[in-house]
This record gives sequence, structure tokens and C-alpha cells, in this order.
Amino acid sequence: MKVGSGSQGSPPCFLRFPRPVRVLSGAEAELKCVVLGQPPPTVVWEKGGQPLAASERLSFPADGAEHGLLLSRALPSDAGVYVCRARNTAGEAYAAAAVTVLEPPAPEPQPQPAELPPPPPGTGESAPVFLTGPRSQWVLRGAEVVLTCQVGGLPEPTLYWEKDGMALDEVWDRSHFALELGAAGGLGTSLVLRILAARLPDSGVFVCHARNAHGHAQAGALLQVQQPPETDPEDPDEAPTPVVEPQKCAPKTFWVNEGKHAKFRCYVMGKPEPEIEWHWEGRPLLPDRRRLMYRDRDGGFVLKVLYCQAKDCGLYVCAARNSAGQTLSAVQLHVKEPRLRFARPLQDMEGRENGIAVLECKVPNSRIPTAWFREDQRLLPCRKYEQIEEGAVRRLIIHRLKADDDGVYLCEMRGRVRTVANVTVKGPILKRLPRKLDVLEGENAVLLVETQEAGVKGHWSRDGEELPATCQSSSGHMHALVLPGVTREDAGEVTFSLGHSRTTTLLRVKCVKHNPPGPPMLVEMFKGHKNTVLLTWKPPEPLPETSFIYRLERQEVGSEDWIQCFSIDKAGAVEVPGDCVPSEGDYRFRICTVSEHGRSPHVVFQGSAHLVPTARLVAGLEDVQVYEGEDAVFSLKLSTIIQGTWFLNGEELKGNEPEGQVAPGALQYRKEQKGLQHRLILQAVKHQDSGALVGFSCPGVQDSAALTIQESPVHILSPEDKMSLTFTTSECVVLTCELSRVDFPAAWYKDGQKVEESESLLVKVDGRKHRLILPEAQVQDSGEFECRTEGVSAFFSVAVQDPPVHIVDPQEHVFIHAITSECVMLTCEVDREDALVRWYKDGQEVEESDFTVLENEGPHHRLVLPAAQPHDGGEFQCVAGEERAYFTVTITDVSSWIVYPSGKVYVAAVRLERVVLTCELCRPWAEVRWTKDGEEVVESPALLLQKEDTVRRLVLPAVQLEDSGEYLCEIDDESASFTVTVTEPPVRIIYPRDEVTLIAVSLECVVLMCELSRADAPVRWYRDGLEVEESEALVLESDGPRRRLILPAAQPKDGGEFVCDAGDDSAFFTVTVTAPPERIVHPVARTLDLQFGAPGRVELHCEVAPPGSQVRWYKDGLEVEASEALQLGAEGPSRTLTLPHAQPEDAGEYVCETRDEAVTFNVSLAEPLVQFLAPEAPPSPLRVAPGEPVVLSCELSRATAPVFWSHNGGPVQEGEGLELQAEGPRRALCIRAAEWAHAGLYTCQCGAASGAPSLSFTVQVAEPPVRVVAPEAAQTRVRSTPGGDLELVVHLSGPGAPVRWYKDGERLASQGRVQLEQAGARQVLRVQRARSKDAGEYLCDAPHDSRIFLVTVEESPPVKLVSELIPLTVHEGDDATFRCEVSPPDASVTWLRNGAVVTPGPQLEMAQNGSSRTLTVRRCQLEDAGTVTAQAGGTATSARLHVRETELLFLRRLQDIRVEEGQDMCLKVETGRVGTAGAVRWMRGGEPLPLDSRLSVAQEGHVHRLFIHGVVLADQGTYGCESPHDRTLARLSVRPRQLRALRPLEDMTVSEGGSATFQLELSQEGVIGEWARGGVRLQPGPRCHIHAEGHTHRLVLRGLGLADSGCVSFTADALRCAARLTVREVPVTIVRGPQDLEVTEGDTATLECELSQALADVTWEKDGCALLPSPRLRLQALGTRRLLQLRRCSSSDAGTYSCAVETSRAGPVRLTVRERRVAVLRELRAVRAREGDGATFECTVSEAETPGCWELGGRQLRPGGRIRIRQEGEAPASLAPPSPPGKKHILVLSLLRAEDAGEVRFQAGPAQSSALLEVEALPLQMCRRPPREKTVLAGRRAVLEVTVSRSGGYVCWLREGVELCPGDKYEMRSHGPTHSLVIRDVRPEDQGTYCCQAGQDSADTQLLVEGVRMDGQTPALLDSD
Repeated sequence: MKVGSGSQGSPPCFLRFPRPVRVLSGAEAELKCVVLGQPPPTVVWEKGGQPLAASERLSFPADGAEHGLLLSRALPSDAGVYVCRARNTAGEAYAAAAVTVLEPPAPEPQPQPAELPPPPPGTGESAPVFLTGPRSQWVLRGAEVVLTCQVGGLPEPTLYWEKDGMALDEVWDRSHFALELGAAGGLGTSLVLRILAARLPDSGVFVCHARNAHGHAQAGALLQVQQPPETDPEDPDEAPTPVVEPQKCAPKTFWVNEGKHAKFRCYVMGKPEPEIEWHWEGRPLLPDRRRLMYRDRDGGFVLKVLYCQAKDCGLYVCAARNSAGQTLSAVQLHVKEPRLRFARPLQDMEGRENGIAVLECKVPNSRIPTAWFREDQRLLPCRKYEQIEEGAVRRLIIHRLKADDDGVYLCEMRGRVRTVANVTVKGPILKRLPRKLDVLEGENAVLLVETQEAGVKGHWSRDGEELPATCQSSSGHMHALVLPGVTREDAGEVTFSLGHSRTTTLLRVKCVKHNPPGPPMLVEMFKGHKNTVLLTWKPPEPLPETSFIYRLERQEVGSEDWIQCFSIDKAGAVEVPGDCVPSEGDYRFRICTVSEHGRSPHVVFQGSAHLVPTARLVAGLEDVQVYEGEDAVFSLKLSTIIQGTWFLNGEELKGNEPEGQVAPGALQYRKEQKGLQHRLILQAVKHQDSGALVGFSCPGVQDSAALTIQESPVHILSPEDKMSLTFTTSECVVLTCELSRVDFPAAWYKDGQKVEESESLLVKVDGRKHRLILPEAQVQDSGEFECRTEGVSAFFSVAVQDPPVHIVDPQEHVFIHAITSECVMLTCEVDREDALVRWYKDGQEVEESDFTVLENEGPHHRLVLPAAQPHDGGEFQCVAGEERAYFTVTITDVSSWIVYPSGKVYVAAVRLERVVLTCELCRPWAEVRWTKDGEEVVESPALLLQKEDTVRRLVLPAVQLEDSGEYLCEIDDESASFTVTVTEPPVRIIYPRDEVTLIAVSLECVVLMCELSRADAPVRWYRDGLEVEESEALVLESDGPRRRLILPAAQPKDGGEFVCDAGDDSAFFTVTVTAPPERIVHPVARTLDLQFGAPGRVELHCEVAPPGSQVRWYKDGLEVEASEALQLGAEGPSRTLTLPHAQPEDAGEYVCETRDEAVTFNVSLAEPLVQFLAPEAPPSPLRVAPGEPVVLSCELSRATAPVFWSHNGGPVQEGEGLELQAEGPRRALCIRAAEWAHAGLYTCQCGAASGAPSLSFTVQVAEPPVRVVAPEAAQTRVRSTPGGDLELVVHLSGPGAPVRWYKDGERLASQGRVQLEQAGARQVLRVQRARSKDAGEYLCDAPHDSRIFLVTVEESPPVKLVSELIPLTVHEGDDATFRCEVSPPDASVTWLRNGAVVTPGPQLEMAQNGSSRTLTVRRCQLEDAGTVTAQAGGTATSARLHVRETELLFLRRLQDIRVEEGQDMCLKVETGRVGTAGAVRWMRGGEPLPLDSRLSVAQEGHVHRLFIHGVVLADQGTYGCESPHDRTLARLSVRPRQLRALRPLEDMTVSEGGSATFQLELSQEGVIGEWARGGVRLQPGPRCHIHAEGHTHRLVLRGLGLADSGCVSFTADALRCAARLTVREVPVTIVRGPQDLEVTEGDTATLECELSQALADVTWEKDGCALLPSPRLRLQALGTRRLLQLRRCSSSDAGTYSCAVETSRAGPVRLTVRERRVAVLRELRAVRAREGDGATFECTVSEAETPGCWELGGRQLRPGGRIRIRQEGEAPASLAPPSPPGKKHILVLSLLRAEDAGEVRFQAGPAQSSALLEVEALPLQMCRRPPREKTVLAGRRAVLEVTVSRSGGYVCWLREGVELCPGDKYEMRSHGPTHSLVIRDVRPEDQGTYCCQAGQDSADTQLLVEGVRMDGQTPALLDSD
């Protein structure tokens, strides 16, 4: 428990407590907390009372004030309660949290109950069900508690208990808990929890859980353990004795503003768990409306005081006790009251249900706005809450009180100043539900209600639905609802109902944030062989705690959309067949984990798979059996989307239309396809269609089913169940029964009797519908109606009731006072004349008699008491239906004249307050006599007597202290007594009115001043909540009404919040004392640029003041630390930073920083120039062959120097075979394979500056040899035909190289048919008209390469087609490619399509690649289908091209739409492709659209639209859009034309007294509406004008006041339009401004202005700067006058002053301060006096206000002790000689001493006067002498004492004639006139004669030293000789 311990430092305090943790076994558990204290506390973690030590699994991380405990690889043995204990020198605190280690879940997650497969039939297995749940109990401490639950289920469920969300083995103190199994042989399984000797901490929610393989169930109960009642003390007036120990230390102090909440938290630990009690001022506290007691989630005990008031001040104690002892913690609560307070606060009220409650308060000023609240909810004016303002009175009337109206109500004015009252609603429900209840998901929710009567049965419901009985329980007056483990579905409005009384709370469930599961692991893809792909993965790590699934998605390569494939429950592998994809293509896959807490990131399988969809039967056709006339539906589902063919009796149902007819006049059918689903609907089948065979066929699938027709029996379509209907009399009743067959007979029965038609009962038949109509139902028509046909019936229960009765008058509770024998009449008016009315008195029904008469006259009902007697009084009720009117009748016996007061009245008032004493009589004519203390009072202005009807008043307008006494109102022998006590008004603080903030420097004098309304009022000063004590460092002064607290030499520790408490008021001061600034004295400049050489020594130096100032060094913004390379020094004021061996990288910005200043050193380090080390001479040119590597290298003098390479003057770019290397000081350029372009001059330059050192290299690359580039093969076969030209071509690597041609070894020349040609690098050998002898081997010989051609000359082979064309089937829009091969490869091929030769174009492309020939048809259309033929020579091949129509699917589907009558509407869809005209049809209600000019259809590419212009109500319905392959539907809802505001109301701002016009334009004419202001309906009058014309409605308000501000609204039907009316005050103006003023220095200057209004704030300015109040400057408001007072004016106060209020200004005016000229009118006179006498000096100056100063001998004199200083005003007296007026300054010195002699000087301003004081010294004499002889023991000390005639006299001590000096042996002391000699550690040698000399007087003392012998003999004196 946290306890304060003294004023030194602050004890540890937990800002954040550790939270309980639940982890799986093997996981990490971490506890964190934040703890503060001064000095910083030491933190120790404990478990089981033993401190914990760090280990491999246990560590204690700490970061500043945050401390943690980290437990790795948690084990079940680690579970338990961990305590964090923090200690420092000021105190100790600790906090605890529980760690729960759970066993890991099974490898396979258990599915949720909703997903479990149902138990096998016949096994009888089921989920757990509670047969008997635990019941909530309220017991006294020490009682035994038994909680029992019985559960059914198979297999037998496992039961376990929890308390407050923790398992019983986790509860800290569980030693007195016992679990017992139920008795065998009973139904189900039972588990009993027995609590022995219940304790207060056992209170909580106990939940029993039941779990088996099929599910989980839970039931909870509330246990409340209460303190046994204590015996009352014998003396009822004696205060209860506190039950806690007395305080051992001063309690802490807590301040709170009035109206705010105060929260106290106490954390207690102990075993057994302690019991907690809260006390206030020694009295035990119980929870109520404004005091909440609960335990938070961290285990702390909390007391929360809501809306604190002054009466809540006091000492609050949290007392904890257990069997081991007790402890307590206390806090003193102070409530800071606002300066502006309510003149009359609210008072607590009580009311009864359905009655009213009136709350009334009074504000200081009638113009102050107020607002009403019920707790935190703002109340707006309405019928329920009537708000009235009458001048300064504010009144709230609550009508029709309900149980939920019970609570705390507040009235708030500006500045959040509040007054609070409790409203108690008396009724069946005593303790209502809270307004709202916030519960975390998974926690237990408990709701409690207390009723007035015990044993009554209430009903719990949520959102109108009854709650199960297992969660409800009651005991005596208490009713509990326990919802264990709430979920989001449990949230809602929970209501407890008891009869007509009810109380409601809003249950809000806050979701606990959960992390989503992790992604699957180790995903892999394996491509199958049969159009499948195998996907494998591992479950995520760690496994999610809740159930989860895997979601697999696919994506076609080239697309951006991911489409879900399916979900999998278990990890492992899944095979994805081609059936799962819609079209052929390459597909990618990804997978994620999904649970109720979210989705994991997706994991993509590497690679893709090619899948082809194939059709297979997923769900086949089934035989259909229907009744004649119904539709027969045949459906099947395929694995992929594909077209199919339907057959009926073997005949194909042809046609592209979805609807058709087998033959004219035969069976009609409709075909549908939606995705994978195919349906055939045979409409209105007939008996002859029975036995028809329906078939379906598509590639790979064939299926069939049969149709069977049955005769249709009649059955009832509606209603399906019995209907219960309730009507009122004269209402039309229609009962409808719809049969399955048209015009089938049916009969109606009422109460078992067949009905007969009449005027009051009609029976009608309309097709399938049979109706029974009662045109005007009566009560006797109620009964059970039945519509009966063959074997079936429909039942209707009809109840006809009279309409409800309402009481018109009275609406409120009526109170009637009468006297004996007077006639009393109670009247009640209802809204129906025939209504039944009953009268009740005190709960019993009233019967008519001679003494009670009941009268009925139309709607008026009366109860008359002809001659009322006292016993006839009581509470009467007039009951009409469900409503009641209340009357309270009081009959007063005529013998008692005084009705009120019935007892003695005590009135407490303060002086000058108005006091009214009221006495109410039973008759208005009675006369009374008022007396005070036995004497009759006399009416006067100070005492008024008033008479009003039966009320008599005595009024004291301004009560005085002497008005206290006993007042009697007497009539005959009766009297009413009033005791009036008048006290002084409470003490108020006049200055300061606001919180004062002072900032001072160390050793400065700080003065806090507070001025009170009374001079004799005591005050107390507090600092930081603790009362201060006067000392040398803190002085308290009192000067009349002023109180001062002075800190003569303030220190930083003296800062804080100071409070001057005057009992009824307080003043607040915030003092901050800062340390003197820490400055840098040297260097003076704040920035220095320093240059050093590198390497070298760098030293930075600065001097600070004061010398002890701490500095920090920074380099480039980072704080440096001392090391060998960086040394930090501090000696006296000098601070140094030294770099012994500075390097270039040490350059940068160095900063030396104190707390207040900093200096910057910009350090730069220069390096020596870089040089090339080798070679000394330029390198020789480097010659390389092409392809060889080249390395150019050099070495620098510095390893870090940058270099730049250039080639032929251009920079070298790394890459393209070039590489730049740097290794230490070596730099290299590498050419991997030299080329001709790499030749040239390379330069390596050190640095980019011109003139920098450089080194050049010359690289020469030899010319490359010529090679043959094409053909690549060494030998090439060439075939030529006889007579054709033979051409052989060779390409060389370069031009100009010579080549030679050879044939069969002989060189060829260019002649005859042989021609040799050369064009650049191209060499050609051409032989014209080739012959067979030209065949052979040809050689092309180049200088470094050659090529061989093997030439044959022969006839061309015959042209033929090697391969056939393949038929193709493609989708519309795809490409189709036909391919064939010919021989020889160069043969020509002719393509034909449908017999016509193909001409190449954009759509038709022909290509050739060797022997392959292709024809590609781009973007195939349906008309492109046909035969494609390829002809080569005399051969040909053909193939068929099939173009499959692309399905016309809807990408954007129809959406439901809601429009208003008369508007235009558009329905829009978007298709996947552009369809042909008419491919999309629009439908309404399943039928084509009717011909209507308002309907239009449009198509724009993929988008199709349907427009309806001027929508009418008949257009409402379902609209559809169909294509041959898809269909989409949407609902069109048409709402009637709404009333709208075309031009709404606008906010208005007007000045007070002006008028405001609100105008509104509606969409319809003739609308009747209501105007309201602030929720109150406005009626036309002189100040309110209402006008309506056409569409326009106007409201004019005149003569507006500030109270008229609010919301102005117009309401008509469902339309409500509102605007804000703001009435501004008339701008405040300055009526009279300030005037120029001239004052003398030191006087008070007063500037004054007058305003047009009293309530306005004025701003004063001097020389354009705003002025603020200070001790010397005061701002005052006196009615409309505003004053600025400047006290003790000085020359600095002179200047121009002005005042401003809002937008009005006055001034500037001039304040002139004259210098005060002071002259001495009467000089000082010299004084001569004797020592011990007194001396008086007088000096008169010309200025009375000038302060003076006295000096004596150059030192200033201050009043006190022997010095008195005073001033007297001096004026010339009539009898005395004339002297100028002025001020006399008097100095009185008493008990003069010789040292007082000197010059006395007086100075007032520049004037001064001096005189000489002479003091005649008296001779110094001894008044008391030391003894002549003194004996002391050896080793002790001796003291010789003498008293002289005056203080301050010089005394000399001698021994044997030698003067003694102070030292270790002798000590001389002086205290006033007394002088002492102390001789320490007396030795025998100290014996002798000691002499004391004082002036001319002296005295001797003989000192003897007595020794002690160790042999036990008598002591003897030791003589010195």
C-alpha cells in the first residue's frame, strides 16, 4: 500500500502498473511498469515472497523509469503472481500481476461448435446444456457459500470454475475454496464449489464452464459478501468511533475544483487477501450516486467522488485488514470553490414515479446563461424536461418521473461553475441500473437492481428480447443479471421491468484487439501430368489460438485480378484440376490464413501452371415430381462454363432464344444458364406430359431424368401459422386465406360455429383468396375464426378492444388542504364519456357511501367528501385504463390553526442577508402575533410583517447580529417557533482574485501578499499541500487585513504551489525559483574559426561562470565522450577539449555548451599535397594485341586521396570492359580485353583542381585480322537448278581485305559466266546459267580465314504438302492460326477461305519459315467460321474453322435504387464485350418492358442504360437485364413526393431590442406547419408574427432580449428545418472617458471612466501596452464606473493612458508625475545622555508622503528592540508660534550604550539633517562575584562566572597575574552582562588563583583540584606545592 513518508524527496509512485499476462508454454512473457520517485527508486521483482535473480531465461530490462521482467521459454511452473517492489529513502511501493502459462493446443485446431459435423444419427451425442445453473447470492462475511451447477451432454462434459475471469488455481487466496463432485445417479454431471467462511475479497463473478467434443457452454453467478452490521452506540448524537488506527504520518493533500471528480486509488497486497473499507472523517463510506467504489483491472481499489462539493472536503482513509494485521492510507481532500458562485444552490429532491420533480437555483445575475445536465448528459427543453428562467431564478421541472430519472442533476453557468443535487425517484425499483456499462470482450458483465418489495419477479430483456433464465437470479430485494464472457452480440439496451416500472442501461462491448494469424510456411507447387497442379504448404508458426482456414486464390498470367478458388480447413496439400479454371491459360496461385481476427499476408507459389477447363458433372439431373399446373424445373451443375443442348423426349430443343414451345399449342419451356448451373423449366405442365424424358448433352457430359405429374391437392398458401390480431372498435377487420387452387370451396367458422353472411359480416372469394370482412368490428366480435377446406384449416385469433383511455386533466400531482367538515371535491376529466373510471384511496378501491360520493358527468368524474374529517385525508388515485391521476388530500382539525411549520424551525444567516420567516394557516382571515424572545415585535424598515391569503411572513431585509433570537408566530394557544442565528459573513480574499505566478532567481527575496475582507481573520499557508512553519528561511507577517509570506533568500527547492487558506476562500500562488545563469566568459565571440595542421595537436579552451558550471562538448551535433584520442579537462572555471593526434577526419564543428549558453569552434585540418611516388619518369608506350588485358597502375603518397582517369581528354566511365581499382595508395585502370577503340593517351590526375599532379600512359592496340563473319559454318551446301544463276556470298569482318576463289583446287578469275564482285566487306561469286559441270567444291580464301561451299546442280523436286491442316475451334475475338509444311521449302503455297483466294490484310496474315507456312486470322468473328484450304502444286489440304460465341456476361450488375416520385431514373449495366443490337433485353417483373414514352433504352459500347422519365408510384418493382448467358435484377423503390425545403432557414444575429425575420420556401403549397423556439411552440402575438403565402413561410420576432437566443425551428409532417437565433448585447460604449491628470511623485493617481452597462470588462493601456493588476496597480469596477489606481507614482508611470471596451475606446489622456521637492523644516538637535538613559531626535520635512531613513554612525536603523521610529503629521496650532506644515519624523533610542555615541543622520529624498549623540559611560562594576574558593575533581571542567553592571562591558581573566587567552584549555563566554571562564580537563597543575577584572573592579577565586585514589581510601586534596 502506498504511504507517504516525510517531506524529504518523494516516495515511489507507479504511473503504469504491470498487466496480467497469458502465454502458451514455451513462449515469452513480459511484464512492464513505470515507476517514479526522488531519488530514483531501486526496483526488485519477487515471486512467492522471494526476490528473483537474473538467469538464462529471466532478465530485468530497464529504460529510465520503465522497468520490466522478461521470461523466456515459459514453463507451467513459472505461473504465479509476480510483485514489483520499488524502494527509495522516502518510502516504498509495490504492484503485482499474474502470469498464466497455458498448455499448447493440439496440432489440429478444434473447429468452432457451429462448424462441427452433427453427431451420427442414433448416437444421442450433444453439446453441453446447463440443466441447473449457479444462483447469485448475497451473504454476510463468515457465511458458507455453495454454488452448484448441473450440466447435460454426451459425451460427458468436463466442468471447471472461474472467478473474475481467472481459473481457481490462479486466484491468490484460494485456500478456503473446495470443489466437490455431485451425487451420482442424477441427471447430467454436476460440480459444486464450496466457499468456507466467505471473506469480503471473495465477492465477484463465478462462472462454471462445460466443454465436450461437440461444444462449450457457460453459466455465471454473482457473489457479494457484505460486512455484518455493527451495533449502534447508545448515544445517538455521539459520532461513530473510527475503526482504523490513528494516523502515524501527515496525510497527503489533494485539491480539486468544485464540480470536478476526485479519484483515489489504493493498491493493497497481503495473504489472505485483505478486506478493504473506505472511511470519511472517521465514518464508514457506502457507495451511492456520487461515491463509486470498485476495483480496477490492475487490482487497485478505487474510490471516485463525482461532482465534488464543499461538503465533500475531509479526510478519506483506505483501511485494509486481514488476519495478519491492518494498514491504512489517508488523503485530505480540499475543494477549490469558484469566485463566481450560485446565489442559491440546488437542493436534493424526492419524487414518486409518474410524478414531477422541481429543481430550482439562483444565479448571481439574471443575464448569466445556464445549462442543465443529468450527470454527463446535456438536457434540452422538451415536454419531459421543462426549463424556466425567471430573472435570476433557474428552474428545471421533470415530468412523469421514471426509475431512470433517478440520479445527479447539475446546473452549470459560465466558467463551468456548477451546482449539484440528487433526485431520488420513489417507486418499486430502489436501485436502478447505470446509464451505461462498458465491458471488454470476453469479460463478465454484471447488472444489479434493488426493489422495494422482496420476492417480486422482474423481467430482464435486451433490445426487446427476453433474456434466458440461466443468467438471471434474485434473492430478497436484489435481482442480478450475469452475462459471462460477453461478445459483441451481447451489446445492446438491457432493461429490467417490474410491472409498469423499468430501468435501462446501454451495454457496450469493447473489442479486444487481436493480431491476425501468420502466413502459411514452406509453400511449393508441383505440376501434375493430367491437367492438374499440386500445391503443398505447412501451417503458420506459431499456430493461431482460434480456429482458422486457408484461402487459395488464382490469377491468370497477364491479368491483375486474383480470384478465390476455395477454402481449406487443414494444412497439407491440395490438387487443383483444370475444372477449376474458366478458360485455358497459365495460372499462378497464392494462399493466406484467415481467422476471426483477420487475414495474414498472402504467400505466392513460385511458378505457374497451364490448365485447360474440361466439363464434368458436379450435380446431375434428378427426376421431378410436380402437381398438374405447376412448373417443373430440371437443373444440373457442371465443373466449367460451357454451352449444352437440352432434349425433350429425344427431340432437341433448338433455337437461341431462352424461351420456346415444343410445338404450336404444346408444352412451353424456358432455358436458363447462370455460370455453372443449367436449368430447364417446363411451364404449367399437364397430366399428359407425365413420363416425359428430359436430357442434357455437351462435350463430355450426358444426363437425363423423367417427369411425373400428380393430381394437385389443395393446401393453404397463407397464413402458414395461426395469426393473432388485435383491433379497436369500429375498425374494419379483414381475414384472408389463400389456397393453392383457384375457386376451390372453403367455409368460415367462428368459435366452432359456421358463420352466416350479414351486414356486419361479409364473405368474399377472389380466385385463390377467401376473405371474411367485419366492416365495423365490435367487442363481441372477438373470438377464434377458422377457414376450413378439404383436410386443412387456417386459424385467426381476433381480439376487439375499446380504444385506450387518456386522462385529460389533471396532468400533474394535485395537493388539496382542507379543514374539518369542509367539502372536498376531486375532479378527473377523461377523453371518452363511456370510459370506466375507478377511484382508490391509499391503494384501496373507494366505494360510494354517505361520506364519499362518486359523480359522473360526461367525461368528468368526481369524488366528493361532503364533510371531510382528518381520517379522510390520504393519497387518492383516479384510474382510467392504464393512466392514473394523483391527489394528496390533507384534512386539518379546526383545533390546529397552523398548517406549517409543524415543528421548530432553525434559520442560519449571515449579516446583511435577507431572512423570511413563513407561517401558513388553515384560514386566510386568521390573525397572528409575532414575538421575539418573548416581546412583541414592532414593524419598521428593518422588520416587515406581510400577509398573503393563508400565509404570514416576517421579513428582515438586512439582518444584523442583534437580530438573533427566538421568534414566535402565535394564534390563540398555538405558536410556530423559529430560531434565528446570525453570524458574520465568511472571510473572502480581496486580492489576489486570480492565481499569481512568480518567477525569481536564487537568493532573491520573494513576497507573497494576500488581502482579506476582515482584518482579524486567521489564515494558514500551505506549500504543495503541506502547511508551512515559520523559520529563518520563511517569514510570515500580518499587517491589518494583509497577510504576507516572505522567502528572504529563495532557493530552487523553495518553489512550488503556495495556498493562502482563509477558511472560506483561498488564494493560489505558483513560485518558480531558478538557478543563476551559467555563462561562458571566454571566448567572448560565440563562433570561432580555427585552422590546424594534420596530423597535430588541437586544443579548444573556454572559461565558464560560476566555476562549478557543467559543460557538454558536441562534435557535428553528437555529444563526445572522453577517450585516448579525445581528452576533456576541467580546472576551476577552465574547460578544455584536446585532440593529441588530430587527423583530417577530426575536422568539424565543436560546441561547448552550458545550461544557458554555447560557443562554437569550426575546426579545419589542412593536409600535405598528394604526390605520385612511382614511377619517377613517364612510362613508355604500352603495345598490346586485340583481346589482351591491360593494367595501368600508379601509387600515391596518401591512401585516401581521390584520382580522376581520362582517355584522350575525356573522362573514363567504368563499365564496357573498363574497371577502376583502388587498394590503399595504389590506383589502377584495368582493360579486360583490349580493342582498337581502347588505344590512346590515359591520364590519372590527383584532384579535380587545375595544376594538380597527374601521370599519363600511352596504349597502342594492333590492328585485328580479317575474319569471315558469314556464313558461320566452315562448309555450306548450296543447291542450284540447271539454267539458273549460282550465287555464293561471303561477309568479312572488315572491308578492303583481298580474297581468292577456288573451284576444286583451281583459282577462279572474273571472266565469261564467272563474275567476282566486291562491295565493302561483301564478297560474291556468281556463275550465270549454271550447268551440271559447275557442281563441285568452291573455296573462298581470306588472309586469316576461309569458307567452303559444296554446290550441286540438279532439277527441282516436285512440290507437295508434307503435313495436313488441323480444324480449329476458337472463341470470338481470339486469333486462329493454321499451319502446314511443304516440300521443297521454297515452294509457293496458295491459301483459300470458303473457296476464295485469301488476300493478306490487317485481319489475315500469311507467314513462311523454312518449309512451314502459316495463315493467321486475327480477332475472329462469328462470320469468319468456314473452311480454310492450302494449295501447293497439285496437292491441297482443308480444315474447318469454328468460332464459338463469347459469353455476354455482366461486369457491372444492377443495383437497387430508391427514387422520389417525379424524378428521372437510370439503370445501368456493363457487359464484358460489346454485344450486337438486341443482345441485351430489359425486363420488369419478369416481363418485357411495356410500350411507354417515358421509357428509353440506350447503348454506348459496353454500357447499357434504361431511362425512366418522371417516375410514378406504378413504376415500382423488380427490373432485370438479360443476355443469352447472364441475368441481373434490381429493385426500384419509389417513395411518394417528399416535402423539401427549397430555401432553408438561415441563422440570424440581431442586437438586443431588435427584430428577426426567418423565411422558408417549401417545395409544396398549402403546407401547415408549426414554428417553435427552444422547443416551445410559438403563438401569434404582439412580438410574434407568423405569415404563410404559397410556398413561403415567414416568422417575425420583435423586441428580442438576450434570453430569446436559441434554436428556431419549423416543423411540417416529417420536415423539420432549424436555424440559430443569436441576440447580442447592445455594444458597450464609454459614456465618460478619463481626463488628463497631474500628481506628485509618491501620490496615488486615479483615472476613471464610465460605461453604458455595468457588466463589461475594460482594458487599460499605457503607451499602447495593456496593463495588468499588480500590488501597485489596481483595477476596480464600481457599477458602471471603472477605475485605474496607481499607488506610489514614480516618474516611470508618466505617459499616455487609454481605456477600451469591446470596440469603443477613450483617450489617450496624459498622466504627469511631478518630482517631489523635499526640504527640512526643522533640523535635528544634538543630544547628550548618560549610559542606560534614552535619547529622542525629531526632524520635520516639507512633504508628508516622503519616506525617511535614519542612520547612526553610518549604519541604517530599523525599528525593533531599543529603536523606535514613528511619523506624525504636524500642523500649526492656534496658540503655538507659527510653523510650516509638514511631517515630523521621530527617532527614539532607549537603554543607551557607550558604543551608541556618534552622528545621527536623517534623510528624506534629497533633504537630510544630522546631529551628534553623546553617551556618557557609567563605570563598570561587578554585580555578582565568583566564589572565593572552588573545588573540582580532576579530569572534570571548572566554570567561573561573574555578572557586571551592563551588557557589552569588557572583562579580563588572569591566572597568577598572567592574562588568559582562549584556546583548547580555556574558553571565555559572554551572554549579556554575564561572563564565564571555562577550564577544560582540570589537572592538579591547574590549581591556583584566578582573577576577573571588570573596569576598576576585580575578584579572585582559589581553584582547588581533588584527586581520587585507586586503593579505596578516602580522597585527599592535592596541594599544588
